[in-house]
Amino acid sequence: MLDTVTGGGTAERTFQIARFLQRQGAQCTILTLDIGNTAERQKELADVRMVAAPCINHRFFMPRLSSRELRALVADADVVHLSGHWTVLNARVFRACRQLGKPYLFNPAGALRPFGRSLLIKRLYNAWVGGQIVTSAAKCIAITQDERADFLAFGIPDARIRVIPNGIDPEQYDHTTRSRQTASADIAAGLNGAPFVLFLGRLNHIKGPDLLLEAFADVASRFPDHHLVMAGPDGGLLETLRANALAHGLQDRVHFPGFLSGAKKAEALRSARLLAIPSRREAMSIVVLEAGACGCPVLFTDACGLSDLARVGAGLMVAVSTQALTDGLTQALNSPEQQQHNAHVLAHIVADEYLWQVQAARYASLCSDILSERS
Repeated sequence: MLDTVTGGGTAERTFQIARFLQRQGAQCTILTLDIGNTAERQKELADVRMVAAPCINHRFFMPRLSSRELRALVADADVVHLSGHWTVLNARVFRACRQLGKPYLFNPAGALRPFGRSLLIKRLYNAWVGGQIVTSAAKCIAITQDERADFLAFGIPDARIRVIPNGIDPEQYDHTTRSRQTASADIAAGLNGAPFVLFLGRLNHIKGPDLLLEAFADVASRFPDHHLVMAGPDGGLLETLRANALAHGLQDRVHFPGFLSGAKKAEALRSARLLAIPSRREAMSIVVLEAGACGCPVLFTDACGLSDLARVGAGLMVAVSTQALTDGLTQALNSPEQQQHNAHVLAHIVADEYLWQVQAARYASLCSDILSERS
């Protein structure tokens, strides 16, 4: 999917890689579902061919696409790239690649190891086709070094694994400054210019917003002027989080503005005292790179694939638990100068190493290598 709300970081990666590959001279076609393909999104992909298959089941994202149409798309490509995992669309494209002898890249975007809900269905999917997708790929793409282990567990030789991380497009971040009062009003009602900790992501179990809320409740009395903004679409936890905030007496200091994108998201990152990423599992959060572009300090768990950033002092890393997040919030909010230094380090690393144009060039080079090997 290309939908920024439902598809999250995987959708953003597909969107940006296609944009920058096209700019670098590759002809790209995106086969996607018709969910969330806004006019603005399509305008930004004006030079990229997009085929949007109608989604006939929104629980399992079943596409309505004839085998003839699918085979024609695969036959037209030199190299196919499968993004994400656990999808019927990927399974069908994989079958077409096998039938037509087309090489393909496989990037599960951190989803290779079964986690979260529907574990039985995921295991059945791997037994049916998922395992074949992994083992038959020309190259497997890991987003972080930590994700290599997921492929190695499938028996993939290290030589067939490439690490191509996420990135950002710095042109998408407008660094114009506005008053804190005005910015706060746009981000969440009731902030009134107060300092705040920011969460950006789906409000569901895997992203860990429940852990962050409990940690914030633990430190709320020590930082009585701070608020918590939990921005993102509901992934099943919104009402539980609201109820927990009320139970802690924090209903006026915990805000749920919904999904933020574009200028509002950038403004939230520029205005926040701290971005908190409490995920229970994640390949590599794009929002941490966006924080770097906006000069926002970051606190993240050790399940986010960001250990390299922590080692060079570009953010504060803690374990996946309420207590660890409590300690991390306390440390971060008590040391604003240190956090700004960390944000400065992160900004330089993002500008040097994590741009979409760099990652697209790596994809282009890898595809060229695959085609050379086959010829």
